[in-house]
Amino acid sequence: MIASLTGRVARIDLDSLVLDVGGVGYLVRTTPQALSSTRHGAELLLHTELVVREDSMTLFGFPHPEEAETFRIVQSVSGIGPRTALAVLAVLDPEELRRAVAEQDARAITRTPGIGPKVANRMLLELGGKLPAPSGSAAGSGESPVAPAAGVDGDVVEALVGLGWPEKGAVSAVEAVRSEDDAVPEAADLLRRALRRLGGSR
Repeated sequence: MIASLTGRVARIDLDSLVLDVGGVGYLVRTTPQALSSTRHGAELLLHTELVVREDSMTLFGFPHPEEAETFRIVQSVSGIGPRTALAVLAVLDPEELRRAVAEQDARAITRTPGIGPKVANRMLLELGGKLPAPSGSAAGSGESPVAPAAGVDGDVVEALVGLGWPEKGAVSAVEAVRSEDDAVPEAADLLRRALRRLGGSR
């Protein structure tokens, strides 16, 4: 079992990064928030969860232990796998999810692509008592976006479509994020903002 990894960021993709640990590169799937808050060559500690399937082994990682714990707990819900659990954490941080469960706010959970009212209500039912009580101390990240590489908008649209959003809506969300901020966010930050905009339109 790999509980955590510490190394240098060797590559950053839209939904994952490669962490160089002693010369070995680990591909780790993580949230847009984590991707947008690091940079190539940075030293990074990730709390990890190895998901083993018959035909694959996938490593998921998070900068904060509460994110990793929440990721594990969300997967305890019937029908929720690691990809959906990661999508939930891409839209709701652990504090926001705890608050949604405490307040029985299914609408907040349906902001996650692929989760409708039925699944959201099941999550509220099955997560009750499993998550800590909300602290009410959620804070913004204060991240500073940087200019993306050419063609990044298309990559983000493709990632959104892969998460279940229609292409037209994905394009509109990316364009809306671009228009509301003079600074051009990098791919991971653009994906996170587009997800929040799409979730809020449900």
